[in-house]
Amino acid sequence: MNKIKISSVSYTNSKPFVYGIQHSELINEIDLSLDIPSDCAAKLIDDKVDIGLIPVAAIPFVPNANIIGSYCIGSVGAVDSVFIFSNLPIEKVRTVKLDPQSRTSNNLAKVLLKFHFKKEVEFTTDIDADTDALVLIGDRTFGKKTAYPFAYDMGKEWMYFTGLPFMYAAWVANKQIPESFVREFDKALLKGLDYREQLIKELPSIPGIDLHNYLMYKLDFTLTEEKLKAKDLFLKLITEL
Repeated sequence: MNKIKISSVSYTNSKPFVYGIQHSELINEIDLSLDIPSDCAAKLIDDKVDIGLIPVAAIPFVPNANIIGSYCIGSVGAVDSVFIFSNLPIEKVRTVKLDPQSRTSNNLAKVLLKFHFKKEVEFTTDIDADTDALVLIGDRTFGKKTAYPFAYDMGKEWMYFTGLPFMYAAWVANKQIPESFVREFDKALLKGLDYREQLIKELPSIPGIDLHNYLMYKLDFTLTEEKLKAKDLFLKLITEL
């Protein structure tokens, strides 16, 4: 039988999931790769993997996309790793550099700037551009909050804007996955989440981030109806940009 191919994000936020998968019997039934979010999505879109932990903004581009399982990468308010960093207060920002690693965070920044902050700005993907602000996600944000005069946590701003939690990434399949596999997959993910306290002790400390607070309280891993509602609203707003 062919192994199910899975692509997971390689950031700290997915380490509990990766631990659970790697320490379950499923590891013998799958091919697991660790990638940046944009590559997770590209692999799933190109049918190079069967399941990916992908940015939610990429879901409409996945053929036969269906969210599987009971878990995701989300937050209820501030997340501490998805930011607009700025040299100016947001009302004075005119130019924003986007993050090449995540379609969702770039679109979230665009949605928040247009509909929440009521700002029309110029966006660029030129990594060498000199801009008023930039979008940055994941581990590369750790320790950066003090490097900029202004740091806007997009999980917090989305909550201010909508009253909803946010789902940054979901486990998405591009084909029908056997229910028996999904049940075992859920068990593996839960095993990793239950191991978080020990995992945090094993991870090297990172300046600028409280890993215990981040993995236990800032991130919210349960896939809820509220997060699905937020996902639908977010995808609708993207079409209105």
